[in-house]
Amino acid sequence: MAEFEFLQNPITKKWVISAPRRAKRPDIAKGSEPPCPFCVGREKDEKEVYRIPARNASASVAGGGGKEGDANWLVRVIPNKFPFAPIHEVIVHSPDHRKNFDELPLPHIELIIKTYRQRFNEHQKKGQVCIFHNRGERGGESLPHPHTQLAVVPFEVKMELSRLDPQASVGQAPKALGIYSNTSENQIVESEMLETPCFYLFCPKTSQWPDEVWIAPKSRGRLFGEITDEEITDFAYTLQRLIQIFDHRHGNEFPFNFYIYPGGDWYLRLIPRQKTIGGFELVTGIFVNTQNPKETLSFIKEHFEKPDIEKIKLQHQAEYFRHV
Repeated sequence: MAEFEFLQNPITKKWVISAPRRAKRPDIAKGSEPPCPFCVGREKDEKEVYRIPARNASASVAGGGGKEGDANWLVRVIPNKFPFAPIHEVIVHSPDHRKNFDELPLPHIELIIKTYRQRFNEHQKKGQVCIFHNRGERGGESLPHPHTQLAVVPFEVKMELSRLDPQASVGQAPKALGIYSNTSENQIVESEMLETPCFYLFCPKTSQWPDEVWIAPKSRGRLFGEITDEEITDFAYTLQRLIQIFDHRHGNEFPFNFYIYPGGDWYLRLIPRQKTIGGFELVTGIFVNTQNPKETLSFIKEHFEKPDIEKIKLQHQAEYFRHV
């Protein structure tokens, strides 16, 4: 039997993936955590498709530099051993078994995002490139070493994802940014936004989850693979600060998911997993949100310090990058 199979319901036309082999993957929630396959010393166990090397790494591996099989790396990408898509990769954030976005140095978070960009551009012509991150048991994380997954879904498979309003053009006021879903009319975001040099951060009025937050670039109409280095600096700071704020609100290592919209007019959607979906939501697909999105944004604004991009760039020229 194939490792996975895309199946379409002939009546609803909705897609599902049958992937029974994934039930055998290690899962800390089930008490089946093996020696960590992502830690330093396990590099020869899996084929490597990309890496960002550490200092003194000179040989080339898949365009990423470094020497395959050694421990001289900062970010690694390997195939997922339990795939549910034709291309399914694991992006290992760092050699550190515990530190994630809220604790890693900002320059390192930039390296992770640059890896996202490189892998997105590597695969964008092969299908719909889905980049997503799970943290915590309730967020679907099966192994604790921080990592992100990339799955390429065939173009013919329709995904039910909300998208930014295609009618809201570059240069419009922030409140004109809308959410355009597959099942409803265009809905203008009425709550206020928080602006950084390159991004809008907002909580849609139609949020499905408590404390759900979106980050959207001010430069509209582009794929994620077109993100610039300057935007990455801003994006890294914004994502880290947002997670740190929710650490303060919900406790350290709170469970969450985020994904990067795979189509044009990209955005990142971050969903703290503080609620459990009930029967009504499963039956109807209508989510019950118990948190006022305006209160969420008010809390974020209270604790968010806008990034000074030039200051961050100067910091990046310090000792940390001498080791890259």
